[in-house]
Amino acid sequence: MQLGKMKIGEKGKIAKILMGESIYRQRLIAMGLLPGTEFVVTRIAPLGDPVEITVRGFALGLRKGEAGILQIEPV
Repeated sequence: MQLGKMKIGEKGKIAKILMGESIYRQRLIAMGLLPGTEFVVTRIAPLGDPVEITVRGFALGLRKGEAGILQIEPV
């Protein structure tokens, strides 16, 4: 499942980080988005970009390009 297909209030867990641009991978890992990390979708912009999630106690906004390399499991 992709993050962009989730709705507000849904919970998910990062299953894995797919191969993509290394700058996105490094940035996501630096922000604590590691496999096994749980989050909640808190906001979605009207056109779907960006998506805001709450993870590890803070709100994080992700653009489609960044979120596209995350493989998500629903919780």
